[in-house]
Amino acid sequence: MSNLSVGMIVEWISEQEDSTPLVERILWVNPTASDLVSIQLDEPLALPVWKRLADIEEALSNGSAIIRVADPYTHRLHPPESFLLKHRQRRDAAWKVIEDVVSRVPDIYDETIRGGLVADAANQHSVHKMTVYKYLRRFWWGGMVKNALLPSYERSGGPGKEKSANSASKRGRPTKATVLRDAPPGINVDDSIRRIFSVAFRLYVDTNKAPTLKRAYSLMLSNYFNVGFEVKGGVRVPILPPAHQLPTLEQFRYWYKKQQDIEASFTKREGARRFALKRRPVLGSSTKMAFGPGSIYQIDATIADVYLVSSLNRSQIIGRPVVYVVIDALSRMITGLYVGLEGPSWLGAMMALANAASDKKAFCSKYGISISDEDWPCKNLPMEILADRGELLSRHADELTDSLNITVANAPPFRADWKGIVEQQFRIANERVIHWVPGAVRRVARERGDLDYRLDAKLDLNAFTEIMIRNTLSYNKMHWMEWYRHDEFQIQSAVDPFPRTLWNWGIEHRSGCLRTRPQEAVLLALMPRGEASVTHLGIKWQGLYYTSETAVREQWFIRARATRTWKVSVAYDPRNIEMIYIIQPKGGIEACHLLEKNQDFAGYMVEEVQDYVADRKLRKAEIKTDILQERAEFMAQVDAVVKAQENLTEGAVSTDQSKHKRVKDIRQNRREERERVRKAEAWELAEQPSTPRKIGSSSQSNASASSSTVESRKRGFLNILKQTRKSDEPDDPTN
Repeated sequence: MSNLSVGMIVEWISEQEDSTPLVERILWVNPTASDLVSIQLDEPLALPVWKRLADIEEALSNGSAIIRVADPYTHRLHPPESFLLKHRQRRDAAWKVIEDVVSRVPDIYDETIRGGLVADAANQHSVHKMTVYKYLRRFWWGGMVKNALLPSYERSGGPGKEKSANSASKRGRPTKATVLRDAPPGINVDDSIRRIFSVAFRLYVDTNKAPTLKRAYSLMLSNYFNVGFEVKGGVRVPILPPAHQLPTLEQFRYWYKKQQDIEASFTKREGARRFALKRRPVLGSSTKMAFGPGSIYQIDATIADVYLVSSLNRSQIIGRPVVYVVIDALSRMITGLYVGLEGPSWLGAMMALANAASDKKAFCSKYGISISDEDWPCKNLPMEILADRGELLSRHADELTDSLNITVANAPPFRADWKGIVEQQFRIANERVIHWVPGAVRRVARERGDLDYRLDAKLDLNAFTEIMIRNTLSYNKMHWMEWYRHDEFQIQSAVDPFPRTLWNWGIEHRSGCLRTRPQEAVLLALMPRGEASVTHLGIKWQGLYYTSETAVREQWFIRARATRTWKVSVAYDPRNIEMIYIIQPKGGIEACHLLEKNQDFAGYMVEEVQDYVADRKLRKAEIKTDILQERAEFMAQVDAVVKAQENLTEGAVSTDQSKHKRVKDIRQNRREERERVRKAEAWELAEQPSTPRKIGSSSQSNASASSSTVESRKRGFLNILKQTRKSDEPDDPTN
């Protein structure tokens, strides 16, 4: 028995690649299954033809023909209600003409009978025979249904084909001036004008300045359709021809819409970021990304729209806090929260992730809030964390993967919508609480005389944190998510769309995604990592020196001085420079304390120390030219002194003086030079008289005798002293 039936479309495969395939529709199958009737589609003068059923089945079996599933006339068989309402009368009128003819099966397919039937229908309804044939072809082509007789406006006007410009007649709707005042009809847009349009679209429309089409149209006329320029008021002004010789704004707008690449146009006008956020199609759901609680956490930060005061001096306004939120993708449960003044940075993200994996009872109790484990049952790590290209794109996040086996994914640049769940949470928090507390940021523009809303700040950081915790508890418990898309299993369980309810349902039915790690392991994995050097001065890190019990016990510093330095891996809390932690190769950590000589840096953060070191390096780089200049001057001065001394020495040494003679008397020369230097360097505290005192001859002779006696004694004493020194004096170091 044949599988061919009425209405099927058969496409014949041609061996020539460039030839148009033959497509025909089966109109009738002989009950004896020996032959059938078909008509070729898209052939203007096609009529039904008889074919042997066996020939078509053979062609289908050997691949020379196929059954086409897609019907090109389907869109006409199920028109929109508005189209059917407008054209129903035309369809019914055509149907009335051929209603009796098409019921004469198989006579209507017999060419010897068909002519008479068509002529009778034409006479009966007062239409031309060609009109009857036109209705019959549309009826047969469309699958032999009544709606096939609806007007084929999709074929009108040569869709997809550009119309050639004809100067003899103006295409398109005439302008009002043409109709009312018999004004010139205007011009057609030919190829040359379209090229100008394309240039204008690129230069004046599809730019980041985002001008209007009207402004772009005016710029195009001024720059490309002027017939010259004239100077008015010192300004060079373009002269435009009459309006009927210019393309109209409507033509400009028509061709822009016709040629516009919507995505490329919006991207150029608004940028890739705004297009991705506001213009892109939204076809997916973040909920479908997650299987169960802990499958995916989303994390992000925002600067809260509220100003706070200092808890120590409440008259001081400290600015706006940073709020980090960690939220579960499946249940929308807020699993982690951090409110502080850090960031947005890795430090803030570190605190939020640590909070997500910690016991919430202890966290809430620090702010005077008493809860049970059921109120906030989130104290685990997820399988995956989705963030933006900020904190979790740093090398610090690698430890989450290496130590905790958490996959870290980052959204593309400027695609905050990829984290729509957590981004939406910030809006909810603003609407629920933040915009209603003292010091909230007002989004309306301030006018003269308005009070500065920053002066309304009344809350300190602890109070605002308490408010955010209470908001989180309320949200998790009773925030009805009307828009939440339940899957089939949640529908079967009749789960209410509350975050905590969905979380508990997921724990019961889809557990296995949450992960538990010791608190110390979590904190260690979240701490930033670095490398320190073991030196004889201490464990050097960020220019500071530390020590530890193991380092002292195992004599690290002595070994480093005796052999060489080596590296050790360390973790640190950026807020506490006084302590770092050595990561042991076999696991575990050991605390290292800042040495006393670096205690001046105690109380500072790592960033402040890094800034100090960087500033010192920058200062050294700034004065490097001065240092090099001073060094050059010093070397030049030394060279000048050396050269002068070389000249003096070479002039004093005679050529006939032997080398042996020059080095023979070094000791004697040294003693003589020392005596000379001593006399030159001797201190004389008493002032010498300017005029010698007059002395009588007798007295003078007595003094001379006495002086000679003293001199002789002195020479004897000096000779003895010289002999003693000569025997005890060491060799001259220059020998």
